[in-house]
Amino acid sequence: MLFATLSRQLLVLSGIGAVAAAPKAWNSFLPKWKRGPIKPKVLIIDMFIFEAEAWYGIPEFDILAQNITVPGLSPLFPNVHCTTDGEVCQAITGEGEINAAATIASLVASPLFDLTSTYLFIAGIAGVNPDVSTIGSVAFARFTVQVGLQYEIDAREIPSNFSTGYFAMGAFAPDQYPQIIYGTEVFEFNDSLRKMAVAFASTAKLNDSDASVAYRANYLQTAAKASPSIVECDVATSDQFFSGKLIGDAFFNTTKLFTNGTGVYCATVQEDSATAEALLRAAMHKQVDFGRIILMRTFSDFDRPYPGQSVIQNLLYSNPGSFETSIENIYLAGVKVVLGIVNGWDSTFEQGVVPTNYVGDIFGSLGGTPDFGPGKTAEPTALKKRNVRTNFRRHNLA
Repeated sequence: MLFATLSRQLLVLSGIGAVAAAPKAWNSFLPKWKRGPIKPKVLIIDMFIFEAEAWYGIPEFDILAQNITVPGLSPLFPNVHCTTDGEVCQAITGEGEINAAATIASLVASPLFDLTSTYLFIAGIAGVNPDVSTIGSVAFARFTVQVGLQYEIDAREIPSNFSTGYFAMGAFAPDQYPQIIYGTEVFEFNDSLRKMAVAFASTAKLNDSDASVAYRANYLQTAAKASPSIVECDVATSDQFFSGKLIGDAFFNTTKLFTNGTGVYCATVQEDSATAEALLRAAMHKQVDFGRIILMRTFSDFDRPYPGQSVIQNLLYSNPGSFETSIENIYLAGVKVVLGIVNGWDSTFEQGVVPTNYVGDIFGSLGGTPDFGPGKTAEPTALKKRNVRTNFRRHNLA
């Protein structure tokens, strides 16, 4: 009997036995994740290693105190990192829409974590529209728009009356709202929470560089010439890593169109709409609270060239001196948000921040009525959800 008891305790301590079998006296020696699911107050979501490393070795908390392998995460980033008390954790999705969706879907389904009351803090770098902001600045978004989800015609072959080769699914020209709806076109986040995050981040002193100051001077736009600041504007998601005024303007117009005039495109990214869709599906099953998402992007480069610079120079050969500062500003602004939530947990954040705007997707999957979508600009009957019986044109040629 004694041998069996000791054997069971040793199995538990090695991670082989059931957590429930560990006596309380032994439980205190176990890592927190082996005692039961970790329930973080904040989960930082980064996309690649340089964003992740912004949080390592900082004085406020040790995000690498616990390292938990989660099946289904990126082969490059198989672990979720957490502080000793589990209050703050970090996941790294890998870059691009597919990596982001797969990682987040796996994480929310893991029994190792309870994310039902967790604030989901997307924190990465992005390209910036110089009409709206500048390199080094930090943006908090209300919308992420999947601008890549459109028809595309090579710009050299577009009709003479088209302003761009991009136009919405089911539409017949640019500036027409999509009439074939996939459901991932637009996600809207809690604007009350966003404003609280902005207030926290605004107490940070952002970094800048002499190289960035000189580089900004090449642009004509007032916003581009400004020093780094905290801004409120929105995200365009596409796997395409693009450069140029024409495509930038096209995606600015897409963001306006898809959000019925509310969204302002400033940040170009490759993951956020995919992350949002995975979180929305989890929210539909009460695994996360979609109203607790914060989307922050810092700006590392401009999405278009300055006068006299070529598109290819902007894309491949420019050195605006802002990559390092954009990474540093993830931490400088972001840590204010994380600590604001953790320190204000009992008084404010545990119960959640009540949104004053619609929160969710174009279908209203979480309840409420979207303030964007074709129902706002056309008869509701014009909306078609794409399914196996929609748009046979490509698949049924007989």
